[in-house]
Amino acid sequence: MSIKLLPDLGDLAEGLGVTGIVGVVLVPVLLPVIAGVGRPVAKAVVKQGILFYEKSKEAIAEASETWDDIIAEARAEVGEERMKSAEPREI
Repeated sequence: MSIKLLPDLGDLAEGLGVTGIVGVVLVPVLLPVIAGVGRPVAKAVVKQGILFYEKSKEAIAEASETWDDIIAEARAEVGEERMKSAEPREI
């Protein structure tokens, strides 16, 4: 009984099929090309994400400021109405 350290190439080729063999051969060639193209694309996506975050942050801050102004105006009006209702009335 002998111990096999490496698989039989026939068994390997049969198990992988043609597409698997082509993939194994082409991956080392295509990987650097994909990485070269992928890096600028990934960088552009991150850059656009940062710009979108900053713009949305500004828009949310403006909306929050507007909402705070509306609340302050409403509280001031409620305070005025309370002051008017607390004034003594002439009968």
